[in-house]
Amino acid sequence: MFEALAGGIDVTWTMVLWLLAAGVLAGWIDAVVGGGGLIQLPALLLVPGMSPVQAVATNKIGSIAGTTASAVTYLRKITPDRSATIPAAASAFLGAVLGAKLATLVPSDAFTPIILLALIGVGIFTVLNPSLGADATLRFGETSKRHHALSWLIGLVIGVYDGVLGPGTGSFLVIAFVSIIGFSFLQASATAKVINWATNFGALVYFIPDGQVVWLLGVIMAAGNVTGGIFGARTALAKGSGFVRVVFVIVVSALILKLGFDFISTLIH
Repeated sequence: MFEALAGGIDVTWTMVLWLLAAGVLAGWIDAVVGGGGLIQLPALLLVPGMSPVQAVATNKIGSIAGTTASAVTYLRKITPDRSATIPAAASAFLGAVLGAKLATLVPSDAFTPIILLALIGVGIFTVLNPSLGADATLRFGETSKRHHALSWLIGLVIGVYDGVLGPGTGSFLVIAFVSIIGFSFLQASATAKVINWATNFGALVYFIPDGQVVWLLGVIMAAGNVTGGIFGARTALAKGSGFVRVVFVIVVSALILKLGFDFISTLIH
């Protein structure tokens, strides 16, 4: 049974501790502003014998545990905008199922240049607009059709991306809800957790029956994610939108460096 849960991978104590630590750090980052996949997915890809699709699938087990913990922590203090959150979560779920299917068909490196350019644009836009997301200023009324339609579109597009690859999903959700819908950074981060839960669940709906999840490593990641997620959400609630914005810029910068390095390495080789 143990071997079945390990998916044929030789699990060592060093590996367990490494993945647990990566899960805690990823959970904290993801709870504050998203982007925990920057830590978690590469950690799984370093596991000997782990295929890229298995890493993406197993990453979802850790992520859904962390987003559940952080979402519950946020929702105890922040009342979500249901008019945006519900349609976005529903469409994100559908997008993630589609994205998970694409993950088995499309090479992940085909998306790197596009995601890299998008992150650079997001980073520059955020830095050049220092007051962005300090307070909630809705672009449209909560009951307007445009408010609902844009929320649905945000969830669908980012849901597909999360199903295919994942890293940076929370960051994309945060900046989309801040810049397009008009949420504060703190409110957007809380909303992103609910939607990110839906994308993780949607991806798992495809990955689990397909047999891609390495359950033992997923549970280890989940334990770390829950711990980091709870502390991350509490930190963001205590520090406020200004703190979330700073962490957002740092995480986006790190994502740009990571993806840029991967892209250049691919070109060289």
